[in-house]
Amino acid sequence: MGSLARLPVFLALEDKRAVLAGGSAAAAWKAELLSAAGAHVHVYAEDISEDMRAVASQPPRGEIILHARAWAASDLQGASIAIGAFEHDDDTATFAAAARTAGVPVNVIDKPAFCDFAFGSIVNRSPLVIGISTDGAAPVFAQAIRARLEAFLPQGFARWATAASRWRAAMKASGLTFAGRRKFWQIFTAEAIRKPDAAPVESDLQRLLAAANEAAAEAESGSVALVGAGPGDPELLTLRAVRALQSADVILFDDLVSNEILDFARREARKMLVGKKGFGPSCKQGDINALMVDLARQGKRVVRLKGGDPLIFGRAEEEIAACRAAGIAVEIVPGITAAQGAASRLSLPLTSRAYARRLQYITGHAHDGELPCDIDWSGVAGHATTTAVYMPTRTLAAFVRTALEKGLDPDTPAIAIESATRPEQTTLQDRIADLPQRLSQTAPRGPVLVMIGRVCAAASSCHLDHPGLPRSNHEHRAV
Repeated sequence: MGSLARLPVFLALEDKRAVLAGGSAAAAWKAELLSAAGAHVHVYAEDISEDMRAVASQPPRGEIILHARAWAASDLQGASIAIGAFEHDDDTATFAAAARTAGVPVNVIDKPAFCDFAFGSIVNRSPLVIGISTDGAAPVFAQAIRARLEAFLPQGFARWATAASRWRAAMKASGLTFAGRRKFWQIFTAEAIRKPDAAPVESDLQRLLAAANEAAAEAESGSVALVGAGPGDPELLTLRAVRALQSADVILFDDLVSNEILDFARREARKMLVGKKGFGPSCKQGDINALMVDLARQGKRVVRLKGGDPLIFGRAEEEIAACRAAGIAVEIVPGITAAQGAASRLSLPLTSRAYARRLQYITGHAHDGELPCDIDWSGVAGHATTTAVYMPTRTLAAFVRTALEKGLDPDTPAIAIESATRPEQTTLQDRIADLPQRLSQTAPRGPVLVMIGRVCAAASSCHLDHPGLPRSNHEHRAV
């Protein structure tokens, strides 16, 4: 996990004593928050605003008691939380010191240097509550994020979260195994997302329990999902891939999968690097297959996470066969393959009614690391073809030499893309005859894809001119 500016903590304040020093309108908002959380709020202020009196007269939940006097150190005894609203730093420092002496966490409105904790923007679907913090750096940004979440999360989720709280004891007493209970919550979540405005009733509980019980045997036996992580940009993950990552017990991932993508995984999931990386130290495929099957036989939900799409040059056929031979349920979750991701970044159509009727994906190397011997060279040389060559860094010169011998026009436009869709993506555009030498001079370290075909000519005049990209046709362009 990366570093956190703040630790997000949700404080239980039901029937707890909260001390609020100050009677301003800003303090009234904090009194309302504390009351909404169930606290007994004691407000100490010589000058109490109309806003404070209004919220105290109709508190959202816990009582708000107004004391028309200045606070005293003794008022902090037995408190669970202390909030202050002061104009001057001397008053702030005195209050903060008294709260800490009493062992009470303290917050002073708009005085972050004196605070033990901060309030964030809140999305309220209680008992589903979301807090948003920018550590004080950009409150307006936090409010914008909150607005997005408010629009995204149906109000009905509050009813589903309440039902979850109400049903938890019954579900635990149902006799379902651990895997069955998790299956129940997965079904529950899918139902809530599918019918967010429904009001869950007890018959829904019985129906969901029956569905979870029916699926428990499969859950106990374990399963494998081959999941496409896409070319690198975490925003290109599919919703189905995210759901798989969030329900996984174990994730077996390749070198090309970024930490940003792994951040979508369930925190408790065990993450294991299985190191499939071209021309470098790697786990043997047979060992990966055996590990995957063994974990599934232990009842684990295993996600085999692969860059791009698992069905395109991902050795998926071997892993599917291993699962089927062992009687393990296997699911395929497709991902965006590198050619699609790279083309999207360049706004480059892979097909065209005018000059690209055929699209083909070719691997740049065989099992031995050399150029494959069974490439259909007539297809590569085709005038109306777009060819995407995957992982060709070491074999590109041989590939191009043979393709030219077999009829590929040496002036055919081509683009080499390194680390497609990632922040460090770079592109190199040239005619195909000259591209291998120019690519070798750049010594690429990330995964490389080469696109060949007349559609590539459009990139030079359209969308290689992103911010930070030189516009010259024969330059190394950094996105």
